[in-house]
Amino acid sequence: MTLAGKLALVTGSGSGIGKGIAWALARQGADVAVHYNSNAEAGEATAREIAESGVRAAAFGADLRQVAETERLASEVEAFFGRPIDILVNNAGHLVGRVANAEMTERHYEEVMNVNFKSCVFMSKAVIPAMAERREGAIVHVSSVAAHNGGGPGASVYAAAKAAMLAYAKGLAKELAGSGIRVNAVSPGVIGQTAFHDTFTPEDARAATLKTIPLGREGAPEDVGNAVVYLVSAQSAYVTGQTIEINGGMFMR
Repeated sequence: MTLAGKLALVTGSGSGIGKGIAWALARQGADVAVHYNSNAEAGEATAREIAESGVRAAAFGADLRQVAETERLASEVEAFFGRPIDILVNNAGHLVGRVANAEMTERHYEEVMNVNFKSCVFMSKAVIPAMAERREGAIVHVSSVAAHNGGGPGASVYAAAKAAMLAYAKGLAKELAGSGIRVNAVSPGVIGQTAFHDTFTPEDARAATLKTIPLGREGAPEDVGNAVVYLVSAQSAYVTGQTIEINGGMFMR
């Protein structure tokens, strides 16, 4: 298994895409720290299921909108597993709500930027020193096709936050290359089996979008997880500062 002996922290991994990523890493032998914000039940259930597969796994709660919480989470994970984090996947994020710019409030703006981008920046900062000391590590940011197309109605700030993650991956990749740390991103399109589209996308809009996907189906969390496995494994040793689009051909660069 390609990730045996590695410790991975996947933020926002109690359900949805994050859970799919956590499982994909575990199937390749990595021990997994499952992070959740408010849904402890889901986080603990995911960690328990993964642990039953034969690797070590545990759930950790933290509000990553707070810098102190990112630092605490990294410390607690490393203390529990008894070793530094080898892999960080910045998956935590949320649309929060569809708000047109004419109705934008400072509170909504900060909520969207903090949960998506601020968490990514300071979670990365928390794990980098130990990675740099060992001159080895892999970080992956989970962005969105919205970073390229601006997102759906009322999602402009969310799209901007996801675009910021892509630029940050490139800048951080340059900054950390000399320390042996690779930084990349994945950009999922329409991923089913998650609460995101069930909550924020009307069924008629979802059906219309499906018609624009050349592969003719929504993606699954494991589709994203498989791409992340590649980016954190030795198979991608010469890949950094890149984004893998996971959208069935809906958006092509």
